[in-house]
Amino acid sequence: MTTKVLACIDASPYAEAVCDYAVWAAKKLGVAMSLLHVLDKAQHTHTPDLSGSIGLGSQELLLQQLAELDEKHSKLALERGRSILDAAKARAEQAGVKAVDERLRHGQLVDTLTELEDETRLLVLGKRGFSSADAHGHMGLHVERVIRSLQKPILLTQQNYKTPQRIMLAYDGSATALKAVQMLAASPLGKGLPVHLVMAGTDDEAARQQMDSAAQLLRSAGFDTKTAIVAGEPDSVLNQYQQEQVIDLMVMGAYGHSRIRQFIVGSTTTAMICKAKCSLLILR
Repeated sequence: MTTKVLACIDASPYAEAVCDYAVWAAKKLGVAMSLLHVLDKAQHTHTPDLSGSIGLGSQELLLQQLAELDEKHSKLALERGRSILDAAKARAEQAGVKAVDERLRHGQLVDTLTELEDETRLLVLGKRGFSSADAHGHMGLHVERVIRSLQKPILLTQQNYKTPQRIMLAYDGSATALKAVQMLAASPLGKGLPVHLVMAGTDDEAARQQMDSAAQLLRSAGFDTKTAIVAGEPDSVLNQYQQEQVIDLMVMGAYGHSRIRQFIVGSTTTAMICKAKCSLLILR
């Protein structure tokens, strides 16, 4: 099965950036691009359910009117979804991506992405979506569930596109972090870009050995690699380093896989995503 860069497009201010990052990734990876818009009835239907408070005499007429309003909302949402996808496709084709398809689905975003997982090479979505676009300093309603549910790389975008020029990989010496290093080393996505390999913690011999080993993997793959060990809480000092070094794309491993860790609120991954001032590539 041919895999693609899958871009989640909605009506939020993140839509153009999501499209542009997906274009960048599709070109780097040399794969086709797929645009997805999911119609979630709970989000586009605003008609209240008044069935329990309607008198017997007028109940049938009012319920019919509510059903008609619901149908109008659904049709408008469908038309808007098609328009959003058409605009994104035109933008991607103008940017030079030749193979672009559109998908308009009904249902829940996470369920839809799970269904499409086998044909997804990389998922691109905004850090926040339409329903939470103004909730600065937070993740979108679906982002954490998507990251925990999918096993594919996920590119979380900021609201404005910036072609990546420098990559930072947050490294902690864990098996998940080492796998992220190996994945980055093997992927065409970061080829030609300098990589900052950064660890938050104590600068001791053990940490330096871990960093040197990981850096060697990247250098062997042709990456110009710089290492740094910074003291402090990871979510604070790593984001500070990103801003000081003008990093455009931060790479990090995702959540742990144990059932207990899946329900920990405020994990390092979550905190990093919330505080990040650049786009993030989350690897599993």
